[in-house]
Amino acid sequence: MSTPNPDPEPERSSGLEPGGGVPPGETPPAESSMPGAGPQETHNPPKGWGKAPLALILVLAVLIAAFFLAYALILIL
Repeated sequence: MSTPNPDPEPERSSGLEPGGGVPPGETPPAESSMPGAGPQETHNPPKGWGKAPLALILVLAVLIAAFFLAYALILIL
């Protein structure tokens, strides 16, 4: 796969100093996009909660609710 060089050509770009620098007050040349840059294949991470953490949270919530229900019943009786 051959891609063209995305760097500007100094002899064609206006406002460039020797060596590719830009003098004060001059707008630097825009970057061109590079085809093929970045990740080649997309990675889709799993979405949502896993079953084990969700079950653990639900069990903990039920235990806390049961504790407060039992405590309230003891206070009433």
